Amino acid sequence: MKRLFRRCGHASGGLTSEDQVAVEQFRALLAALRDTEFWTPGGCQDIAVRVGPFIERAHTRPGDDHGPDFIAVALVHPDTPHAAAYLHGHSLGYPSKGWLRCETSTIIGVWNPAYAVLTHAAAGLNLPTDVGMPPANYAVHVEARRQDNTGYTLLRLGPYTQTWLAGHDADRLNTEVAGKAATVIPGFTVTAKSAPFEVSDHESYSDPYETDAVELLAAAIEEVTTA
Repeated sequence: MKRLFRRCGHASGGLTSEDQVAVEQFRALLAALRDTEFWTPGGCQDIAVRVGPFIERAHTRPGDDHGPDFIAVALVHPDTPHAAAYLHGHSLGYPSKGWLRCETSTIIGVWNPAYAVLTHAAAGLNLPTDVGMPPANYAVHVEARRQDNTGYTLLRLGPYTQTWLAGHDADRLNTEVAGKAATVIPGFTVTAKSAPFEVSDHESYSDPYETDAVELLAAAIEEVTTA
């Protein structure tokens, strides 16, 4: 905040244009903090999140922004979507970090442009390498579908640290049910596909690093067919 008030309190004369801009920024910030628009899960709005002592702008991932404890976000330059910030974020100190796992307790509220003065960009700093948020990562979803495409998710595996690992296990599971995908569960076709890891529903996933994916699928099928 000190950067907003470089002018000496005993300086003579009226406010300069630079001083006036700083005053208006401060007033806008106070108004934004006083009238914070609280974030609503599933709102599909950019949000303001704490990153260390700073506040940053973040996109939420559609469909993965409703969890009570965690959601998936991508940190972006505060001037997004202006072309320079959007196209040259890396050169402006905001390289893409992909989707990150964000604790909802760090969310200030819906993004307000007045928060821009509290970002790393406003301080002339790059985003730190460690922003305190691990990658949201990837997953495998095993679906059981009827011919009319109704059905349910039989099994969720994740998180995988790299997308190719998720794709590899999805291929393994599809190979496992090859030729019998339509008969493993009567009336349903079973298929596996790689997908984003939905951190909002992280408790619904099985860890593929603790138990082999094929064993987890066999157990899930047995549970359904013997119920």
